[in-house]
Amino acid sequence: MTIAPHLHNRMTGKGLRIGLLGGSFNPAHEGHRQMSLYALKRLGLNQVWWLVSPQNPLKSSDDMAPLSQRLAQARRTAHHPRIVITDIEAQLGTRYTVETLRALRQRFPYAHFIWLMGADNLRQIPLWRDWTEIFHLVPVAVFRRPGYPAGRGIGQAAQHFSQNWLRDERGLSRRKIALPAWRVFDNPLNPISATRLRKEKATWQKQKRT
Repeated sequence: MTIAPHLHNRMTGKGLRIGLLGGSFNPAHEGHRQMSLYALKRLGLNQVWWLVSPQNPLKSSDDMAPLSQRLAQARRTAHHPRIVITDIEAQLGTRYTVETLRALRQRFPYAHFIWLMGADNLRQIPLWRDWTEIFHLVPVAVFRRPGYPAGRGIGQAAQHFSQNWLRDERGLSRRKIALPAWRVFDNPLNPISATRLRKEKATWQKQKRT
């Protein structure tokens, strides 16, 4: 099993290409795993870290499972030696993605990080704090999601960084890549979403009580 990153070891990830997949993972599901496996292969990554967030600032905490429960579920779902499940944001005390990326780059200067996200988040990212800085901190790999077209010119972020689209998908993994750099990958679509799973669970629990 891959060891979770240690905050006080600057050598963590030395020489490694690491994909960062952030989110609430409420719950983690096969779609997260499928995206991670695809990224490992297509980007030539050594690891993918699932950054299980204590609380997404853009989401309600009303139906948010406890962090410990979401971490345990993520470990069961990932079940892969190169997918690392971590609560590093809780350890760092960061709340926003841009803060997390700043801290990770500072603490692990010898790792090459790539931000992984779905096309739904590409459309939503202008709502994130200091969102343009994210593209200047790390390369960004975007993966297709059902119902969310992710072409080069779709959405504010895609249009803003249209000149920084990278033709060579493996180029995102180059250690001395010029930033900003991003591209959308033609990955297989998976209809599963955490929202859908929560709704199905709520429906099942309601039927069980009646």
